[in-house]
Order: sequence, then structure tokens, then C-alpha cells
Amino acid sequence: MSTDSIIEQRLGEHLGLIRSRDAVVAGTSRTELSRMVQRGELVRVARGVYQAVDARPVDPLAVLCVTHPDLVVCLLSALAMHGLTTQVPRQVWVAISNKAAVPRVTSPALEIVRMSDESLRSGVLEKSVDGALVRVTGPARTVADCFKFRSRVGLDVAIEALRTAWDQRAVTMDDLWSAAQTVRMSNVMRPYLESLT
Repeated sequence: MSTDSIIEQRLGEHLGLIRSRDAVVAGTSRTELSRMVQRGELVRVARGVYQAVDARPVDPLAVLCVTHPDLVVCLLSALAMHGLTTQVPRQVWVAISNKAAVPRVTSPALEIVRMSDESLRSGVLEKSVDGALVRVTGPARTVADCFKFRSRVGLDVAIEALRTAWDQRAVTMDDLWSAAQTVRMSNVMRPYLESLT
């Protein structure tokens, strides 16, 4: 199989995106990727990420998650993805490991939250955004996180998220209680949970 056909196959699998490291594994050099950009066959959309010239524009969140697969979308951005807030976040809220380096990206603007490795796995869902796998906290976990990080997002946001999730039946009381225990917010959330019933 030729280099160009390998690239085309990978681009087709990822809806028009390919990481340079995937191209190298498939047998294409980084130099060849640069040549393909110069010839107008590929477009560089981010550091180490290329897109077919004729592909439709990709959501910046998808590009971010392709370049940084360990990120977890959380808090206000997760609320927006689940339809649990009226607010439109100005930055993409992402959680990273306590020991991880902060991603160096120019776009989109990021609001970084540090969490333990266990917290980055518990209550996390995988969604597809423009064909890219995006890890995002689930509705109950997102509500619990809003209470945990209430000094950053605001208590009013946490309460609105709780009421909206409950009213839309996006969560059950068991889901909320389990998430509250996971992030050690059961004492803080208890009066708000009791007010729902």
C-alpha cells in the first residue's frame, strides 16, 4: 500500500483528521507530511494534527481531544455538552492529572482543573465530537464536581445544574449520591439533595 493511500485510509477512519504519530506508525515520515502540506494535499490544523483539504472544518474541541487524549471535559463545558446549563462557557473546562503538564494550545482557551488519576476515570463518559473521541464527565459527576469546585464556578451554577439535571431526569438520586461520595462532597450536597425530594 502506498504512503498516500495509507494517509487517505487513516483520514477516512478519523473523519478527516490524522495525527503525525499515527502517520509515522503507518509508515509515513513527518517530512512526507510536510511535503503533502506544501503540495496542498493536507492542511495542518494543530501541532501534529493534519486534515484532508476537502474535509469540512472540525470543532476545535475535537482537535484538542485528538492532540491530548488524556484530557477530560468537565464543569461548565460538560454541563453545556449535557444541556444542563443556560451559560455558554468562554473557555473549555478540562481536567488533567495532578502530575500532568499543562497543554500548550493557543485555541481554544482552556480553564484547567487538576484531579487525581482515579477522579479522571470515575464517572467519565466517551462521546463523539466530529468523529473524535471526547472524554467528558457524566451528568451526575459533573453536578458533584460543580459543588466541589463551587469557588471557581459559583454556587449558583452548581445549584442550577443540580435542579436542571433533576428536572430533565438526566440523573437519579442514587447517581447523585454516588457521585457526591466519589468527589467527597456528600456533606455539602446533602441539604440540596434533600430539597429535591
